[in-house]
Amino acid sequence: MPPRTRGGYTSTAPRRRPTGSERRRRVQLREVEPEHPRHDRDETEEVLEGAPGGPIDRCILRSFHKHVAAKIWLGEDRAPLKLVNHGAKLQLWELDVERSRIYETVQRSGLAPLISCSHRVASRPMLSAFCERWQPETTTFHLPFGEMTITLDDVASILHIPITGSMISFSQPLRVDDANALLVELLGTTDVEASRETEQCRSPSVRLQWLRENFSTITDVSSDDDIDFATRAFLLHLVGCTLFADKSATSVGVVYLELFRDLSMVGSYAWGAACLAFMYRQLTTATRFEVRQLGGYLTLLQAWIYEHFPEMFSSPDMAYIESRPRALRWRPHVIPDSLQSLRERLDRLQISDVCWEPYVDHRAEHPFPDIAWFSGCIKCGLVVEPYHPERVLRQFGHIQTIPPRPFAPPRPDRSILLDQYWERWTDHVLIDHSRGRRCHYSGESVAEYMAWYDRISHRIVQPPHLRSGFTTDARSSLPSHTASTSDSRNARALRLLRHVISGGRQQSGDYFWGALNEAHSILAGSDETSASHSTPSPAPASHSTPSPATRPFFCPPTFVYPPPASVDPPPATVDPDPSSPVAPPAPAAGPTASTTVYVRSKRKKKT
Repeated sequence: MPPRTRGGYTSTAPRRRPTGSERRRRVQLREVEPEHPRHDRDETEEVLEGAPGGPIDRCILRSFHKHVAAKIWLGEDRAPLKLVNHGAKLQLWELDVERSRIYETVQRSGLAPLISCSHRVASRPMLSAFCERWQPETTTFHLPFGEMTITLDDVASILHIPITGSMISFSQPLRVDDANALLVELLGTTDVEASRETEQCRSPSVRLQWLRENFSTITDVSSDDDIDFATRAFLLHLVGCTLFADKSATSVGVVYLELFRDLSMVGSYAWGAACLAFMYRQLTTATRFEVRQLGGYLTLLQAWIYEHFPEMFSSPDMAYIESRPRALRWRPHVIPDSLQSLRERLDRLQISDVCWEPYVDHRAEHPFPDIAWFSGCIKCGLVVEPYHPERVLRQFGHIQTIPPRPFAPPRPDRSILLDQYWERWTDHVLIDHSRGRRCHYSGESVAEYMAWYDRISHRIVQPPHLRSGFTTDARSSLPSHTASTSDSRNARALRLLRHVISGGRQQSGDYFWGALNEAHSILAGSDETSASHSTPSPAPASHSTPSPATRPFFCPPTFVYPPPASVDPPPATVDPDPSSPVAPPAPAAGPTASTTVYVRSKRKKKT
């Protein structure tokens, strides 16, 4: 059969080298070709289309139309997520003195802190509210003032598990037959028992309860093989309840049992990096509107929120000492607020509400790990997620700059390249130039960062017309908002005016006029419609007052505020008789107040 050439036709003639004129003609065609785009038409339309409430530029958040925050902005709502938390199950399998040999192996693995630091209580509204702000493309939480995320430094400080070592890799998904073979080889079960358990789970998994029932009774007096079987079963039960808790809520994958084949090598894995990649993937899955459940190690996520937002959500344990994991610093509790209330609280977050460097006191016991500056992909088996420290420089004490575009993770089948990339992590950390300068104050960013962030992000989750405190009539009278810029202006101005109104007339004049000035400056760039709804009417005055459009920015406008309805108007004043004493104002009436009557004659006053 004749060979097929690149042009799509067949020919037996030998190929000849193109001449110089033909090469120049091909170069000219390549220069003209971009004027007629072919395959990137849909991509361009997607970037320029934007989304209701933001982002205006979808070059970063390309899948935002599937995000739960987009549905919430359009009026649809989702109940708080169901949480998969196994903190109480860890107490059902205790390693006491009779099982000291098992505990010694667990301690050498680096996973022993997970036994004591797991939270037994998790707050559904709080974790659901933060999950609604997770963006899969950047693997960060998008808050009103910028991006934040869980870093490798957070994992090491909160959990005290290793974040350096070999990456956890699996070449392919585990089949049920292979799972049965692993159970027989590494746990000492029979073929019948292994098949019955995987059939009950309907997957290559085993139930956590099955592990406890079959291996929790083994003690130090048992044979060496039985102790090894029980140690592997306990480690599988431990990671299934903590690091790799999936949404099945009752089982753990047998694929992790391969990591415990050689018990002397368990401590050589980067368990913290694998836990972080698994947590990233669970948050990404939960951002879809149809998902109703959140997996992963929720103690890590909840403790991270407590560390960085201590004044809003946390309840510290006063008996904590810095030598223990930071997860034990907090007493977990259920937030009494509703999900809608927490959305609004997060919408009102300021930079000053964040503790950007919470581990300063912890550095003496746990120094900062340099691998936290690694920029690349982290992996947990077939789960590959990007890790971007350049997007959260403020969490490292550096000034936040505009980060480069996030990179898409490679395919999981290229695991060998990812492992080699991770093993040479010292060659892939952010250089000093990319880290930028140290902050002069916490949460500092460059001047152009917020303008860029407002264009590419969805800063406000709860729509302004659906917030608490708005009546049905007020909601129907509000104009429809489609641009995130005007929404953010209105939200900031309303927040300032709310402080002014709540302060009443007892507040100082400087604060009063300063707040109004700032609200006026925020709304200065909005359209005439929003200004007419947000700006009070200026008071009539005898002298000419410049209109709001021509008034200078620094000139405070004049407003008329009617007196409260509960205050009676003062009586008409009459000049008193010079010979009579001046009557002071009468005290407030009440059950214990005495009344004094003043008369004009020189007689004594009666009480």
